[in-house]
Amino acid sequence: MRVAIIPARGGSKRIPRKNIKIFAGLPIIAHSIKAAQDSELFDRIIVTTDDDEIADVARSFGAEIPFMRPKELSDDHTATIPVIAHAIQVLQANGDDIETACCIYATAPFIRSEDIIRAYHALITHHKQYAFPVTTFPFPIWRGVKRDIEGNIQMFWPEHFATRSQDLEEAYHDVGQFYWGTPDAWLSGQPIFSDAATSIVLPRHLVQDIDTPEDWFRAELMHKALFSS
Repeated sequence: MRVAIIPARGGSKRIPRKNIKIFAGLPIIAHSIKAAQDSELFDRIIVTTDDDEIADVARSFGAEIPFMRPKELSDDHTATIPVIAHAIQVLQANGDDIETACCIYATAPFIRSEDIIRAYHALITHHKQYAFPVTTFPFPIWRGVKRDIEGNIQMFWPEHFATRSQDLEEAYHDVGQFYWGTPDAWLSGQPIFSDAATSIVLPRHLVQDIDTPEDWFRAELMHKALFSS
């Protein structure tokens, strides 16, 4: 069985009620649920939450809430892997035979079903424990600088001061939309950013973290520019 697991706790502080805040006409979590549905890969799409309102919204868009997430996995410091591991443990205890589990973030309105499918095929083809999307940095990280409290500048890699940007290695970062994984990888706590993972590449215009009100505003502008007719 292939299962999509969408973590969506209720205690967001920087953007209150972030996981069900309206984005492009829908609660933002609905975009993730719909992408999972449109991929036609999943036998079950579940939301793991500690919040009754989030649970009701998720159900209204076709996701399942087979359990409520315990408080000890719902605070500001809980990492993703333990949350997904807990969901897998509950499902397995209820008799589900899980082949792969895809963690899909609730605040990923640019997520596309075709990318979910592409990453799944990468996972299977490369026989890895994880697969997830990455994108390139818009500026060479090797030319990056740090700034102290007085405004003084120092390069992280001064040896690259005179290196042409086209001669520097391309660098990538996690997109923060979704992560395919095997049950063993999730349950063992295997690090995602390791040689246990493979990746697919997304264009930068489909990538936007949403952690602050400024991020949200930028994402709305990007989404309107990309998807409004």
